[in-house]
Amino acid sequence: MLRSQLEKGALPGSSRTIFLHFRAWPPRGPVGHPAATGLFWGPVGTRQKFSSDLNSTRAPRTKRRRDLNVRTPRGTPPVAGSPPGQLGPEGGELMLKGVGWADDYKYAHLIHIGPFLTTCAVYHPDYVRAVMARSDKKDEFAYGFLRPWLGDGLLTTAGPKWFRNRRLLTPGFHFEILKPYVRLFSESTNVMLSNWEDLTAGSSIDVFHHMGLMTLDSMLKCALSQHTDCQTRKTNDYIAAVYDLADLTMKRGRTISHRIDLIYAMSSDGRKYRKACKLVHEYAERIIAERKEALMQRDGEERANRKKYLDFLDILLEAKDEDGNGLTDAEIRDEVDTFMFEGHDTTASGLSWTLHCLARHPGHQEKCRKEAQEVLKGRTEVTWDLLPSLKYITMSVKEALRLFPPVPMIFRQLESPLTFPDGRIIAKGASVNISTHTLHHNSHVWENHTEYDPLRFSPENSKDRHPYAFIPFAAGPRNCIGQHFAMNELKTAVALILRRFSLTPDDTLPEPIPVPKLILRAKKPGLFLKIKPLSA
Repeated sequence: MLRSQLEKGALPGSSRTIFLHFRAWPPRGPVGHPAATGLFWGPVGTRQKFSSDLNSTRAPRTKRRRDLNVRTPRGTPPVAGSPPGQLGPEGGELMLKGVGWADDYKYAHLIHIGPFLTTCAVYHPDYVRAVMARSDKKDEFAYGFLRPWLGDGLLTTAGPKWFRNRRLLTPGFHFEILKPYVRLFSESTNVMLSNWEDLTAGSSIDVFHHMGLMTLDSMLKCALSQHTDCQTRKTNDYIAAVYDLADLTMKRGRTISHRIDLIYAMSSDGRKYRKACKLVHEYAERIIAERKEALMQRDGEERANRKKYLDFLDILLEAKDEDGNGLTDAEIRDEVDTFMFEGHDTTASGLSWTLHCLARHPGHQEKCRKEAQEVLKGRTEVTWDLLPSLKYITMSVKEALRLFPPVPMIFRQLESPLTFPDGRIIAKGASVNISTHTLHHNSHVWENHTEYDPLRFSPENSKDRHPYAFIPFAAGPRNCIGQHFAMNELKTAVALILRRFSLTPDDTLPEPIPVPKLILRAKKPGLFLKIKPLSA
């Protein structure tokens, strides 16, 4: 019986360890699986020989690479060979290369991120389920830089606090709470479409910009009952701060020197980050204080009569655990900041890429338009009862989320050893990257994975699909709490947009390239589409 060990020992600057080994020989993996060959295939298409020379917990990084016999294929730069001072290549090349590696390795590979981290990327449903069925915490290496902004919200926290707060927040996403939000989605979408009417027919628009403003407008209404003019004003300090925080967080994670708090604090980016954090926090704190004062001035019955719907802040303020304890002001602010970021930025990404797909496939766009016209029957807003009738639009949205998942990577840090279905084990403390984008493009899972085909998500084609093959909102106990909220907004917006406008690609610009920046965006110059009113 052979038990070979791959990578054991503390990573420099970290107490975490990562290793994989066979429980038995021969392993139980299928023929052709890396486990069946005694090899583990590495991050850049490299062959990783199982080595017993790595027992030392003090093995230097260079020694470990030598022992692993890392070889880089011609034309494929290793992650460590990135632009000076950067971790990983620019523009999402690594994410796109992962699709090719999935063709070769099917289940998983290792990624070496400079001298700091080795993470195991998984992208087969069986492997993904093994990781996501657990409640391991998010990897601090990947998410730690979000804490100054999002604090201990659901995205970043773990353990008993996460379980408690998740339980307290779940009632806020009950169907009865979500119903009135659909009208608010319609209201915000129609504001955007009115702005489009003022543009010249055939104008090219920056899709991410318009979707970001519209979804933020919806979030302000649904989360905080704030009805603003954020879609009509040329500038908005809060919106600018949220965008700055997302970009600066991603930039910091890729800049080696900025991983040191003191150096980052003294940098121009660090000063800009602190300023944006201060603005976002003060905005949320002001609204929370005003709402608490208003709640103290009237009892619950009067409050219910005055409001047409409960917003997210109402849920947070009224939530109580089994001991009768509610959330602290700091916890409320953290959840508001988290919900505002996750609820608008990820939805804006999903909507932008959906419109991109429909613009590139006019036949599917026309089918969605006809469905919207038949369901709405001249109405200018979508209501809760109409959503189930938007069947083709739902399939079209899901297929776009498969091709362009808003969250292309999810990182976990294992709190106990994990055994994969083929018998391989990954150690406690290891970093695991659930590569959503690669999973959704894994040719062993999805036939013709590059094609946009909404019928993949018809009932007959979906019934036998692996439950972890399609995970745009994650899966398992740490899945996205707001996934129904997001899908309702996506379907509402697509129906109303196509009811009034046709979309075509802007062929004067290159095909947009997806790039991960906290959420999946488009590499510069961005994602532009030409819009034309149907009445024109």
